Amino acid sequence: MTVLAVFLNAGSPAGLLAAPVKIHNLIQPITGRVLDEKGQPLPGVTVLLKGTTTGSTTNAEGMYTINVPEGAGSVLTFSFIGYASQDVAINNRSTVDVTLTPTATALNEVVVIGYQTVRKRDVTGANAVVNPTDANKVTAQTLAESIQGLSPGVTVRNTGVPGQQASIQIRGVASFLNTDPLYVIDGMIADANPTINNDDIESIQILKDASAAAIYGSRAANGVIIITTKQGKEGPIRVSFSAKYGAQQVYKRWNLTDAAGFAALQRTQYQNSGQTPPASVATGTFNPAINTDWQDQVLRTGNLQDYNLTLSGGSKTANYLISGSYFNNAGYVIGSDFNRASLRINTRSEFGRFTFGENLLLTNSNGNNIPGGINPIYDMASNLPVIPVQDPRYISPANPLGYGIGTYPDAVTYAFNPVAARNLSTNKNNFAKLVGNGFLDFKFADWLTYRFNAGLEVSFDYIQNLRRLGTYQYNAAPVPSSVSEDRSRYLSLLFEHTLNFNRTFGLHVINGVLGISQQTTRSDITTGGRTNLGFAGGQYYNTIGAATGISTSAGGTPTDYRILGYLGRINYTYNDRYLLTLTGRVDQDSRFGANNRTGFFPSIAGAWRISQEKFFQVDWITDLKLSASYGKLGIVVPTLGSFPYTAFVNSNPRAIFGVDQTENVGAYQAQLANPDLRWEQRIQQNYGLTASFFRNRLTAELNVYNSLSSDAILNLTVPGYLGNLRGNPYVNTASIRNRGIEFSATYRNNEHALKWDVSGNFTTIKNRVENVGNQGQNINYIISGNTRSQVGNPVGQWFLLKTNGLFQNQEEINNYKGPDGKLVQPNAKPGDVRYEDVNNDGIIDVNDRQFVSSPWPTLQTGAQANLAYKQFSLNVQLLGVFGYTVYNDVRRGLDSYQLTNFRADVSPWSTTNTGTSDPRIGLESGDQGIISNNLGYSDRWLENASYVRLRNVELGYTLPRALLSRAKIRSARAYVSGQNLFTITKYTGLDPDITGANIQERGVDNGHWPVPRVISVGVNLDF
Repeated sequence: MTVLAVFLNAGSPAGLLAAPVKIHNLIQPITGRVLDEKGQPLPGVTVLLKGTTTGSTTNAEGMYTINVPEGAGSVLTFSFIGYASQDVAINNRSTVDVTLTPTATALNEVVVIGYQTVRKRDVTGANAVVNPTDANKVTAQTLAESIQGLSPGVTVRNTGVPGQQASIQIRGVASFLNTDPLYVIDGMIADANPTINNDDIESIQILKDASAAAIYGSRAANGVIIITTKQGKEGPIRVSFSAKYGAQQVYKRWNLTDAAGFAALQRTQYQNSGQTPPASVATGTFNPAINTDWQDQVLRTGNLQDYNLTLSGGSKTANYLISGSYFNNAGYVIGSDFNRASLRINTRSEFGRFTFGENLLLTNSNGNNIPGGINPIYDMASNLPVIPVQDPRYISPANPLGYGIGTYPDAVTYAFNPVAARNLSTNKNNFAKLVGNGFLDFKFADWLTYRFNAGLEVSFDYIQNLRRLGTYQYNAAPVPSSVSEDRSRYLSLLFEHTLNFNRTFGLHVINGVLGISQQTTRSDITTGGRTNLGFAGGQYYNTIGAATGISTSAGGTPTDYRILGYLGRINYTYNDRYLLTLTGRVDQDSRFGANNRTGFFPSIAGAWRISQEKFFQVDWITDLKLSASYGKLGIVVPTLGSFPYTAFVNSNPRAIFGVDQTENVGAYQAQLANPDLRWEQRIQQNYGLTASFFRNRLTAELNVYNSLSSDAILNLTVPGYLGNLRGNPYVNTASIRNRGIEFSATYRNNEHALKWDVSGNFTTIKNRVENVGNQGQNINYIISGNTRSQVGNPVGQWFLLKTNGLFQNQEEINNYKGPDGKLVQPNAKPGDVRYEDVNNDGIIDVNDRQFVSSPWPTLQTGAQANLAYKQFSLNVQLLGVFGYTVYNDVRRGLDSYQLTNFRADVSPWSTTNTGTSDPRIGLESGDQGIISNNLGYSDRWLENASYVRLRNVELGYTLPRALLSRAKIRSARAYVSGQNLFTITKYTGLDPDITGANIQERGVDNGHWPVPRVISVGVNLDF
């Protein structure tokens, strides 16, 4: 408000001076109404006086009132979730009405669906979008590990081995040989293994059904994960830096006996069997000074470090992003570590109708891990506490460092000394990789664009295995010191030409892509090695040239194939109400014979947006869409190699004949060939419902799917005398069906000072073997370990003897009779395991095995919550997996009581301890009852592995801008996080989240490295 004041001024010629004077702190009320794009009132809209903290919110009628100090500002900011914020000048008005428009995030978010981008609302297939910000809350060395629990239908099983890829499956398992999805990184088909930096990722799209994935044809049956990396944005150079440091440990250890407890139990064991206890535990000779905790010897506090520096910027016609990163994982097991350094360069430029650029990543990674055949996680549980790590009495020519390996008969175990194994046998690797693509776009018209895409992945790999002189296992044959090296090169080239079009004709919209794709892949390997390492001054010389013993060498080209594809997709939309998608791809693959080298992989999908119909008048439902899809996909199993349709020739035979008795080189066909080998195929159906409610505050998606895998590849058992010495040939003979339901939902509330969102998802997957081909007369199954994949049952279901408690007395043993009146378990004693005689023949043997539970979860869930209040933020991630069993092979070793340590809480049966589930303790020698108790094909070793895990908690604080402006810092955020803080489970092993032995034995815990508990601190800075 301004008034005119008149003052007497003697110095003024007129004697009077008129001057305007402003009187501040007068309040002016501003009122108004906020409407949505349909003219309906919007409640809960935040109204702020720009540049101040003065604000208000709209009521149920969309009305608001805000008191504006005059002169304090002239612009109001209106913001609401799902709608674009607006700045509106007051311009001396007392009433300011506003209409907000929906944002692209809510209705028009663009997603990548393979060679094309479309609005998310127009997607007709089953696509999932994972926010990299959520994924990167978890400290992970691979993309797969980071997205666990964030998307329905995606099963991720992790490992604690540094540098090892997590196991990932999309919508179950539909192959006996391979379940890995296809990865597409910035248009280049390449593997997203640990050499890829997660911080570079801008978006993650998961294509799950045939309609979404058919554009990738013969390689898409296991699903497709499309990764788009970050790009620079218009504006001055922007520098971003992030750093994270975390300490990691196993969150659980085995509860094992110490030396005194072990000695007491082993004395009881020997006494029960009528034998004299060995000197290592016997009274009078037991040495309590030897008390080795092998878990302490193997485990340590490791650390995780992740550093990223990014420079980005650009103009209206060009942008750039350059990032460098360093990741280090010092594992929680001695001698295990992994590190990766990477450099990324992404640029994009426009010149008239041309757009060109590249996305390149250069990485160098190094790893140290335990060689194959050695597992310290297994050995630390079973090794004996009465054996020292090292001791002079073990020194011998074959064991010069005196590593403790046990002695007969004092302390016998066949577990490796894990410290000795670590020091005597090492595995080092180095992988140098360049992966990326370059592209050139030419816009013929606003609706038609041509793209040339050239992709490259080249890797130079080096692996060294070093074996020093020494012994790390009881009674093991001495081996000479040695060194071996593998050097290989992998090269993959991709060339693609595509045309993208997008036209609108009134109410009709048609868009799509046509193209051709060609990829060539080759790998070459050279190996060499030699025994008897050079040794001087207490040091080994670890080069092949310094060794003096027997040398070996080999080489070859294990991979050499080409794929040529013709692809196309058409999307049609009428009035934003009816949608149709037609997709097809023709692939030619050199890995198959001439008669089966070409395949066609089509799909069709449709959707109906009910919410756009005139009859649909439900105000609280913002969007509602029904969709359905059907199509065929393919997959090539990597284990086939490059020439599976042709025979192998063995050129090693030599024959001496002729007058001069000359040695002649011979050859013979070593493996039967299958010229009719072809792709595995999947026929997939998907029915979906997507909806948003309350003006996009709540979004939900439901999918029901049915997938039938036909022509799944198996090895056909063929007798060796038929000329099949190198292995059974591959044949297309099996079939697997997967059915399930996926559901996800997200609710957001950003209307108040406390802003929050919560999301959750669940998945059900049921698989069933439909066919296994000709496995022999009356054989409709295949076997792997203790599992059987039989027609009508899931893949790899447990097929075991079923236990029925313990015999409590001799009378129970005598009453357990077969149809002939004879005892079913005549060698049993009270305290022994009772088995079910399934076939009622009076004998317990392998013919009494039956299907017992399943290693496949019946329900998988994930949940996440984000809260923000002023400068504080909180993220919580939960994971739940239910309804499956795990074969605990580590406990099988412990609870067999033979040549192993014992659980500290074990409670063997005795006449004074009958209320236990642990059978009597004794020696197997001469006791058939004890031998039967320890049968490996028994459900005694199965455990319910259902679990709920607090996957991650992160608490962050963003420093106020006023504090940062002096240091020219745009933003700064510090945080602390806890990963895998607790797990609720009945499983007695170290971790119920196991990767398994193979596809059919996914539930075998044979010393799985558990995921660690990680406590981290980090900072994010923008300049």
